[in-house]
Amino acid sequence: MNRLTCLLCLSPLLTLATVGCTKPGPAPTASATAKPKVAVIISTLNNPWFVVLGETAKARAEELGYDATIFNSENDTAKEASHFENVLAGGSQVILFNATDSDGSIANVRKAKAAGVPVFCIDREINATDAAAAQILSDNHGGCVALGQYFIETVGKQGNYVEIMGYLGDNNTHNRSKGFHEVVDNYPGLKMLSQQAADFDRAKALEVMETLLQKHGTAINAVFCGNDAMAMGAYQALAAAGRDDVKLFGFDGADEVVKLVAARKISATGMQFPKTMARQAAEYADEWIKGKRDFPQKVPVAVEVVTPETVDQYGDYGAKEEERAPTAQ
Repeated sequence: MNRLTCLLCLSPLLTLATVGCTKPGPAPTASATAKPKVAVIISTLNNPWFVVLGETAKARAEELGYDATIFNSENDTAKEASHFENVLAGGSQVILFNATDSDGSIANVRKAKAAGVPVFCIDREINATDAAAAQILSDNHGGCVALGQYFIETVGKQGNYVEIMGYLGDNNTHNRSKGFHEVVDNYPGLKMLSQQAADFDRAKALEVMETLLQKHGTAINAVFCGNDAMAMGAYQALAAAGRDDVKLFGFDGADEVVKLVAARKISATGMQFPKTMARQAAEYADEWIKGKRDFPQKVPVAVEVVTPETVDQYGDYGAKEEERAPTAQ
């Protein structure tokens, strides 16, 4: 065999050897290709208002390029704690959070902070200023001062009313009640016959209102409810009792209540802006992931009173025009 023939015979073997010695580059890993995770932990989804809050936060986070998941705490601090453990173990980079309890939720937020995961509170406040990265909150107190003023205009300076409060572990409950009473307590002719909690729950408010009607009957001239879910429960009880003479007031800006204000079956509600708060929280999350760290601790969002005279300006959990922007503090 001559030299040329040997080289020709060896050529395929040399080629195979060269290919065999070439090291392939590393394959992309799941962590390198997956979208960053954002967790949206909501106090309860047993209320359309909170569904809007959670879904809007999730949708905005997804628009910004993140993998967002909603977790329902069902107003249970133990379930909320479990959600925090799961999302921290699962690699979420930011938590958008609607707390179950102003004090009881602090430990969960601190746990996330210790793990290097920022928490942006939405709507419900925690009683700590060094745990959450920021808290985007409705001006519950100011909104109910304005609602109390409209209450006086509508009910008058004399009469009897009952108050149905929300969840007693939530600052919103107390801020709303305080704002309302700062106005109405200035009128001695207005007497509060009863003040009871219904945990922001429609079914519980229905039961509470039925009991109050049995106890006080026609003495009740007006009802102030700490949120619109409870206002709807009270409305059902009043309608069943044929009490369309009772002035009913809610707070939230839920779509079905806004429609009943337009029909003059509910006197007024306070319009919060859940979509504004949820979008802002998701945008803060995006800014954090991109490196920003200096966020205001509290970002208040104004509440507006929805009355039969102004109701055409509102709908779908906000104003019909562009929603109001929050103001940092």
